[in-house]
Amino acid sequence: MQILILYFATALVFLGLDVIGLRLLIRPVFERHVGDLLVDGFRLVPALVFYLFYVAGLIWFVSLPALRAEAPAQAALGGAFLGALAYGTYEFTNLATLKGWSWSMLLTDLSWGIFLTGFAAWAGLMITRALS
Repeated sequence: MQILILYFATALVFLGLDVIGLRLLIRPVFERHVGDLLVDGFRLVPALVFYLFYVAGLIWFVSLPALRAEAPAQAALGGAFLGALAYGTYEFTNLATLKGWSWSMLLTDLSWGIFLTGFAAWAGLMITRALS
């Protein structure tokens, strides 16, 4: 039961914050550089696949070990590191291979991914501890 609480709490925090971050931080920067490539709104199925699997990976590699160790700071730091790896892979690969990709896009999205993943891991753990 605790794992389900951890998964859903983390997913709610991650998704809730990402909706705000995508709208206010990421999209404006991406529109300036690759606006013609962006779809109006978003494609639901690929978004769901990403969120379901990314949060599952976050739980498996970061949050569950931190919960067992009763170490919220471990969740935050591990989440930030996972965010740097995942978002960094995407951003640095795009910067290396795509025309129009910019350092401002990379730095904005990478910073967001580090914060978002670290905070969601920490918050999910804290919510789980409070509810169980």
